[in-house]
Amino acid sequence: MTTFEPRSLARAIVHNPRPSVQDGLLLVSVMTVGALLALQYNLFWFSAELSEPQRKVSLAEAMALTVLLALCIVAFVVRRLRDVRHDLARRVVTRSQMRQLRSMASQDSLTGLANRRELDSALASAIASSANGRTHAFFLIDLNSFKRINDIHGHATGDRVLQAVAGRFQSAARPSDLLARLGGDEFALLSYDLDRDTARAIGQRIMATLDSEIRVGGKSHRTGASIGVALIPDNGTTPDEVIHHADLAMYRAKSEDRTALAFFDPSTATG
Repeated sequence: MTTFEPRSLARAIVHNPRPSVQDGLLLVSVMTVGALLALQYNLFWFSAELSEPQRKVSLAEAMALTVLLALCIVAFVVRRLRDVRHDLARRVVTRSQMRQLRSMASQDSLTGLANRRELDSALASAIASSANGRTHAFFLIDLNSFKRINDIHGHATGDRVLQAVAGRFQSAARPSDLLARLGGDEFALLSYDLDRDTARAIGQRIMATLDSEIRVGGKSHRTGASIGVALIPDNGTTPDEVIHHADLAMYRAKSEDRTALAFFDPSTATG
């Protein structure tokens, strides 16, 4: 149950000045008319100066005016409290819309994963934290044979395959890791606080998620992944450098096998 405080009523009056003034003028008008009627009928005579019948009439008039005034005040307060409720409802809607906008700004609309903007921000923070001796891994993941699925079965099927792949990749990542879709059939994973062996194990889990076929629309689809890994800070101290080195490693993985994992190797880098 919603409760209202005097401050809420005051805010409603301040935030809704026009209807508050209108209701205030109406209230003053009613009170003025009531006062004039009281004067007209000598309602303010001292009771000692009134006869018994006059006292009864004056008492009835006083009660009527009191009830009228009370009703006007109640109506004024009720209308202001209604404004408070409307303000609260608008605030709830506004907060919800702001959350949705923030979510849309940081999430991939198809898969619900983080998008490139969110990844870039997280990557910059990870690089900054590596100055304290922490090591992170950046995985760049490109699906193999996905274009063929799109070309043969259409983009609707391709989108559902991407959604299924995103779910599988998410199951292979750790809860603390950030999985993102960069666009098309390219994904990225930022894994925190690990060594090279742990990074390799995560990469192998990701590849293993694609061992089984993906069922969409009653048909089976198969795809693999080429994964390039760059360690932070060993393989880069800026976001662009880390992404570039992971990209070089990914293309080396593509040249080795249909589904493969490769770490960035400065000695073999040509880009």
